[in-house]
Amino acid sequence: MNANTLSPAEAETPARHGSALKWLKKRRMFLFCVVMPTVLAILYYGLIAADIYISESRFTIKSADQKRSQISSLANLVQTTGLSGGQEQANEVLAYVRSRDALKELEKDIRVRERFSSPQADFLSRFPQPLSDRSFESLFKFYDKMVDPRMDAETGTATIKVKAFTPQDAYVINRRLLELSEALVNRLNARAQSKAIAEAQAQVALATVRAKSARTLLSQYRNSQSLIDPGKQAVGVLEIANAMVAERATLQAQLDLMRQVAPSNPSIPALRNRINAISVQIAGQDSRVVGSGNGIASKMGGYENLLVEQEFATQSLNAANAALVQARSEAQRQQFYLERVVNPNLPDTPLLPKRLINIITVAAAALCLYFIMWMFRIGILEHAPDE
Repeated sequence: MNANTLSPAEAETPARHGSALKWLKKRRMFLFCVVMPTVLAILYYGLIAADIYISESRFTIKSADQKRSQISSLANLVQTTGLSGGQEQANEVLAYVRSRDALKELEKDIRVRERFSSPQADFLSRFPQPLSDRSFESLFKFYDKMVDPRMDAETGTATIKVKAFTPQDAYVINRRLLELSEALVNRLNARAQSKAIAEAQAQVALATVRAKSARTLLSQYRNSQSLIDPGKQAVGVLEIANAMVAERATLQAQLDLMRQVAPSNPSIPALRNRINAISVQIAGQDSRVVGSGNGIASKMGGYENLLVEQEFATQSLNAANAALVQARSEAQRQQFYLERVVNPNLPDTPLLPKRLINIITVAAAALCLYFIMWMFRIGILEHAPDE
């Protein structure tokens, strides 16, 4: 018997290997496009992918005005046609949460870079990710993936969702973002209040300076002219002059009667002298009021101008003080505050990744890609020229 003759079993083995290789070669596209991505997805999501925890908080921005009752239906209509002040403030807060400023505060306060680089995360999920560096811009892009602030239009509440690789990190980041949001609302309130009140205080300062200047000028005028109130002083001088005129008239009547009854009466010269003296005094009193450059009447114009300026400056000061009180009241009424609806939670179960769903998604996408390539190949073969 020939020693090189193969047994039936030995002759069948190469045939099996050849058929297996032929089967693999025939289905290499399916294996490459479908089986291999699915196996890689099973390995990654089943053995490698790290758990991701999500902490969620909710808040709303309210003002003291919102607690008051609505006054009119027209006000209600106007209020429902656009965003309320609280929603605008909430949008500003959410924009801040998405900003680099918020990330800088997190980096300074809680070292968020180290939390995103947690050793509990896998190499594809942690920061820095493959093909990325450790720069701040790369951190900001990673932060944008891990923090999701958004406005719920139906409930009118703002939501902040934070993803992290440990429950504590997700909770700490969310809590700090909420604290930063409250601080931002307080800063916006202080800025708006200081601006409105500063303008009113500036008007009060100007009115105060004007009132002081008016009082100073009036006081200087009184001292220089030796007058307290020209109007009242003129009235007093005229009253004295009128009393003297009345007394002179009485004496003149006595003199006339005495001349008729007793022309040689020795009292006549004394009475005549007295009348002349009173006439001189009356002329002096009249000259104090009018008739000379130093008369009270010549000083009335300057005094009244200064008095009007003082009264107007005082009224302006009173109006400015009232405006300041109103500005403070209005600023207080328009104050916004952040009201926590849901505090940040400490997650106890990882919500991501959705391992089974992700594996099915990869398999379905790979299968769709395979069918597209297969149909493209069939189309080429059908339109190929026959040899």
